Amino acid sequence: MQPGSLIESATLLPEHIAGVDEAGRGCLAGPVVAGAAVLPENYDLPYLTDSKKLTAAKREVLFDQVREQALFWAIGVAWPAEIDRVNILQATFRAMSRALKHLRTTPRLIRIDGNQTLPAHLMPYNTAQEAVIKGDGTVPAISAASILAKTFRDRVMIKLARQHPQYGFDAHMGYGTKVHCEAIKKHGPCRMHRMTFGKVAPEKPAAKQAGLPGL
Repeated sequence: MQPGSLIESATLLPEHIAGVDEAGRGCLAGPVVAGAAVLPENYDLPYLTDSKKLTAAKREVLFDQVREQALFWAIGVAWPAEIDRVNILQATFRAMSRALKHLRTTPRLIRIDGNQTLPAHLMPYNTAQEAVIKGDGTVPAISAASILAKTFRDRVMIKLARQHPQYGFDAHMGYGTKVHCEAIKKHGPCRMHRMTFGKVAPEKPAAKQAGLPGL
């Protein structure tokens, strides 16, 4: 929990806590997406856990169930141009901030998956924060946010696959698989690629060695 916070999460009801998680931070293409969710004390969400541990079919079912049962939920997005402009960490923070802004409530505590909380200037309201390592598998509200972010992002990548079929976005969702990297080399990157990422940015020619003939 943030230093100086007087709130202990154990004293709060579930409806006072928002879970936040992201999807797509490590991808070479597509947006980074953040989900935010506030769950009621009682809910019926079978298989709720870290979205990466679920099949796409189960995520789709849970995506609809989370939206139906959550007291509040929202999604925030940062696109490749912004990722390239401010770097992926800052873009992830911005996506999380946007999700929280659209929650339609002011939670008393925000629990974020990972080891970092949002910078103060991106917090939409004065609320305590807590970073929870592996929280997407242990904190239900974070798990719900993970489902929202991952499923929404996958749907975006499937749509982008129809616009840019040469990359196979619907198969790897923008991650740096061998097939994806080979497609980038063959076709070059498109506007949905993150140009500042090493496997996307064109390699710079090696500097010529001074004094050696023919170089």
